[in-house]
Amino acid sequence: MENLIKGEKDISQHFNIVAKLIDETVEKGFGDKTLVYYKDKELTYKEMQSMINRVGNALHLLGVHEEEKVMLVMQDSPEAMASFYGSLKIGAVPILVNYTHAGGDFCHVLNDSRANTIIASEDFTDGIDECRGEMPFLKNVIIVGKQTKSNYLSFQDIINGCSDHLQIANTSGNSKEAEIWNYTSGITGIPKATVHLQHDVFSNLENYARGILNISQNDILFSASKFFFAYGLGNSFIYPPSVGASVVLISDKPSPSTILSTIDRYKPTIFFGVPKFYADMLAIKDAEKKFDTSSLRLCVSTIETLPENIFYEWKERFGLEILHGIGADELIHIFISNRPGDIKPGSAGKIVPGYAAKIADDDGNEIPDGEVGNLHVKKESMNAYHNGQSDKNMPSVLGEWFNTGDWYYRDAEGCFYRYGVSDNMLNVGSMWMSPIEIESTLVSHPAVLEVAVVAKEDEKGQAKPKAFIVLKNGYEPSEQLAKQIQNYARKRIASYKYPQWIEFTKELPKTETGKIQRNKLRNGLGEKKKMHAKQGV
Repeated sequence: MENLIKGEKDISQHFNIVAKLIDETVEKGFGDKTLVYYKDKELTYKEMQSMINRVGNALHLLGVHEEEKVMLVMQDSPEAMASFYGSLKIGAVPILVNYTHAGGDFCHVLNDSRANTIIASEDFTDGIDECRGEMPFLKNVIIVGKQTKSNYLSFQDIINGCSDHLQIANTSGNSKEAEIWNYTSGITGIPKATVHLQHDVFSNLENYARGILNISQNDILFSASKFFFAYGLGNSFIYPPSVGASVVLISDKPSPSTILSTIDRYKPTIFFGVPKFYADMLAIKDAEKKFDTSSLRLCVSTIETLPENIFYEWKERFGLEILHGIGADELIHIFISNRPGDIKPGSAGKIVPGYAAKIADDDGNEIPDGEVGNLHVKKESMNAYHNGQSDKNMPSVLGEWFNTGDWYYRDAEGCFYRYGVSDNMLNVGSMWMSPIEIESTLVSHPAVLEVAVVAKEDEKGQAKPKAFIVLKNGYEPSEQLAKQIQNYARKRIASYKYPQWIEFTKELPKTETGKIQRNKLRNGLGEKKKMHAKQGV
């Protein structure tokens, strides 16, 4: 079969991503091929196309129109894929939401996006219930799975009564009417929408998926990162149908044993993960003997730095190199990457063709190789905008350049090395978050006077939040109080955000203007930023 990917230049004025990735793929002869492996099910391209069309017709019947928002609070599943593409096919805008958000974040996302419809997995109804009365725009709640509440609709019931033929919306690939919204926690601590046009995915498909990974119809893809991340969305929903490949979807939490048993069972050829997942799998004694991973031809990693010891141990035990790179929601997927057969352990690799990157000083001026600075990147696939965010709350966009918020340096061979993160962002558990959200939660505890949160690496080299706390008068530092404060935070913010460590201190280091000097809390990292990078750092 011919390659299905076509570059941005081939996108016409009237364009819908579903026609390109699903309908045309079926027309090219892939209709009877398995697209999705899920639990005990196998869905062919034709069966997925049918489900997509029925979802689109159901949304029509519920009064969802073009450009209106459909919020997806779902585990990875065939229903999630059908809901994503069904929304796009009628010209609606799918809103991808991290389902680990607390109820207040659900409320914020709905009101910020003005979504009138939610499609949710049954496990997340409690979070929706908590703030249902604060959602003036919400009209429809559709539940996948067991549905026991009279004011909610059953996903299966509503699509069963709909036709599997659907006329595609006449959307444009280059206008704001053809959007995908991906909500993440940004630098302000509240979820923000990274807004992409439909055509954005195609440059990454051509330059990374084919250019670096060389994916083909013979591949079976498996991503431990979920589809509500731009990384997981590309891996699971976009890449497979672009070439007539297959994908394994799991709704389970990606524990190391779950990941390995899934690889053993479904025999994927490409696995997408993050450094934490590889470290956790290596922690299983004799994992390489207990599970069959021989089907894999590529292992991919992104987000956090991949420690060299993990790279070498994985290669020694599983016989595979890990292809590490850098991605961002704003750029839709990986834009700097190592290549098969051309890997520098500890680095993120080289720029992906079609993208541009530079290391810049605080004024945006490019600095020489070997010096640490801000990583700026540009590409046509950069997000159109952030919805509802003022400039001061957005990641820095400097003309055509995007400031990733990371400190990097580049060596003479063009490989990029991560050196740290900017003062106002944390990358914890493979998710971007703000210290402001964690700090505001902790300071609401009756014992806490002041707090500053920074990232600290655990014994496995994984970044976790650490809180430095100044107590109010009348409270004394103790392990018991630290645990109380941690439990207090756990109940109010997502589980991955609570501080793993608490250190009580008499005062926080501050500038003369009163700004907390987080660099002094990071063991001098702020001082190192001004230094030249050294080999092996």
